Amino acid sequence: MKKDLLSIGDLSTAEITDILKVSAQLKKNKKKFSKVLAGKTLVLIFQKPSNRTRVSFEVGMYHLGGNSLYLAPQEINLGVRESINDVAKTLSRYVDAIVLRTFAHKNCLDMASGATVPVINGLSDFSHPCQALADIFTVQEKLKRLKGVTLAYIGDGNNVCNSLLLAAAKTGMHMNVATPKGYAPAEEVVRLSQSVGKSTGSKIQIYTDPFSAVKQADVVYTDVWASMGQEEEINKRKVIFKDFQINAKLLSYASPGVLVMHCLPAHRGEEITDEVLDSKNSVVFDQAENRMHVQKAILIKLLSKN
Repeated sequence: MKKDLLSIGDLSTAEITDILKVSAQLKKNKKKFSKVLAGKTLVLIFQKPSNRTRVSFEVGMYHLGGNSLYLAPQEINLGVRESINDVAKTLSRYVDAIVLRTFAHKNCLDMASGATVPVINGLSDFSHPCQALADIFTVQEKLKRLKGVTLAYIGDGNNVCNSLLLAAAKTGMHMNVATPKGYAPAEEVVRLSQSVGKSTGSKIQIYTDPFSAVKQADVVYTDVWASMGQEEEINKRKVIFKDFQINAKLLSYASPGVLVMHCLPAHRGEEITDEVLDSKNSVVFDQAENRMHVQKAILIKLLSKN
């Protein structure tokens, strides 16, 4: 039976632990599992532009002995030129897995429903599971643990925030989220994360004051204030989010040696200052590299037995 990865909710704590373990092995030895996906083909369907997601999946598939194929927005015009269900059924006859980077999360659900091969969410408006897995892998790599680590997320309660909440809850991390009023993460995600956290020891707290959220945090994380598709809101959001910038003053409230994370691309001088992004505390480029190692582990998990 095929398995999809549309949300962190699709993974158990044990499965997350296994992905992180394999990711560490792959990072240590690029040649490990170099033939495991020989003869397999991955198709990337992107409605949104990408740097890290596209390159990390294509290079990762090559490292594992497989092939990848990129389909740009105009090549399929998903849901317009052809229905998502028809695309899913057709591609399932050609390829072994599908990565979809899209606007509406429903597109991921529809693709997975129609496909007979695994579907991986490369980003949707609700969820970014590959990013969150790379993020917690980076935290584990740097701090040698996840359980009991406090991550403070400052900014917009977006898809990345939703995925981090579930990842934190499932691995016993504590997570504080600070957003302006009206920009908190999805209520259902917060409730689910808090519920899951009861069994793992994770504490999930939501704030509207960034200084309260970062107090004694081990990791401070941010993302752009306006995601792709929200460009018309950028000027409005710059005003609303101005007190949620990651800067030296805010970091002074966190734990000594706090890690600074950003999923990139960064709008320097807006959600984060150059001083912080380029500081010794910043692990953003290790975080970006780890997308490839983690996604290789995901591909192995979903495809090596198919």
